[in-house]
Amino acid sequence: MSAPTGTERPSRKTASVADVRAGGQPPGLKDRRNEEHWAGRLYMRAVSPYFTWLFLRIGFSANQLTYLMIISGVLAGVVAGVVPGLTGALVTAVLVQLYLLLDCSDGEVARYTRQTSVAGIYLDRLGHYFSEVALLVGLGFRAQGSLSNGGWVELGLVAALGAALIKAETDNVVVSRAKSGLPAEPAGGDRAARPRSSGLAMARQAVAALRFHRIIGAVELSLLILLAALLDLAVGGLGATRVLTVAVAVVAGVQTVLHFVSVVASRRLR
Repeated sequence: MSAPTGTERPSRKTASVADVRAGGQPPGLKDRRNEEHWAGRLYMRAVSPYFTWLFLRIGFSANQLTYLMIISGVLAGVVAGVVPGLTGALVTAVLVQLYLLLDCSDGEVARYTRQTSVAGIYLDRLGHYFSEVALLVGLGFRAQGSLSNGGWVELGLVAALGAALIKAETDNVVVSRAKSGLPAEPAGGDRAARPRSSGLAMARQAVAALRFHRIIGAVELSLLILLAALLDLAVGGLGATRVLTVAVAVVAGVQTVLHFVSVVASRRLR
């Protein structure tokens, strides 16, 4: 069976994995630089059609999968914060991989069944907010350990606030353009995102090349939490976890400011 075409109603029960891949992963999907995570391109998009096929057979809708994505992402943050040691770090990493899988599958189900919606996009975006914030807050509680105080929870909250503000800065470009009657994406593609000042443009490229901002992303952070747990297990204490907490707070704070300057100095608001 081939993927549905024209007005043909897509079949959940008779679809093959190849059909799901053809209908749910259109050409260019993996090339979306600002939308497609590197882990999706590297391995999850190769795996997700098998699970999407199963979700279609069970009868899950795209939005139901998005809700499950949100639950798994938030639960990862809770586990990171309340389950100490290597066990908590391992479960956190597994839950974030599930979150990534569901993030791929919800879109594949929506595209295959031709049930993409504004509500689905809204829930997906909100899910990333909730999940990344929860994981950063969880890291703060994890670094606090048995201490009654120490500022580690506060650092996690600072990092979470920064991560939320960075996403808000990006999303509000689209909101601002829509309220002004402009298309969501400015003409010029990636060039429009570059600051008009050559100096700022070079600085932006240098910061982007270092990839420091990725440590506050859910996938990367879950793996770093696992690595920190292994180091803590080897040397004793929570030293590595606390260094990571300081690092994410600093990166989130600096990136919030740099991202704001980059947006304002670019052509995206014109």
